[in-house]
Amino acid sequence: MGTNGSTMLEPLRQGLPPLDPSAVSSAASCSLPARYEAVGSARQFTRTTLSQWELEERFDDIALVVSELVTNALRHALPSDTPRDQSPPVRLHLMRWTSRLVCAVRDPSDDSPVARETDDDFSAESGRGLFLVDSFSDSWGWHPLAGALRGKVVWALFQLA
Repeated sequence: MGTNGSTMLEPLRQGLPPLDPSAVSSAASCSLPARYEAVGSARQFTRTTLSQWELEERFDDIALVVSELVTNALRHALPSDTPRDQSPPVRLHLMRWTSRLVCAVRDPSDDSPVARETDDDFSAESGRGLFLVDSFSDSWGWHPLAGALRGKVVWALFQLA
C-alpha cells in the first residue's frame, strides 16, 4: 500500500464541512474519562442518542467510527502522565442536521491525526482506525481548536437517507 495509500487518508485540515450551525436540529455531547472504558460509554451514549433521534438503523456504522475516534483520542492524544481523575479530557459531540449527522471528538493534543506512513506501521493496530473511519463515514477531517482551548477536533460526517 505504501505512501500513496496514506495520501488518500490525509484528513481535511479544516473546520466542519459547510454546515449552518443554526440549522442543527439536534445536538448532544458527553465528556469521557481518560480510561479505555470510555469507548464503551461513548458507544452507549451514541446508541441512546441515535435512538432518541430515530436513527437506530445507522448505529453500527456510526458507533464503529465513534469507537475509533475515541480510541485514537485516548491512545494518541493524551499525555501519558494525564491523571486519571482529572476533568475528562476527551469530549464526544453528535450533531444532526436534516440530511446528515456529524460525530466529533475533541482531545487535548495539537498533533494531526494521520495514518502511518510506513508499511510496517501500516498493518499495525494504530493505522487501521483511520481507514475504518474513512471507509464507514462519508467524509472526515480535523481542525485545531481556536482560542484558549488547546487541542483539536476530529470529525466524521454521515449522510442520512
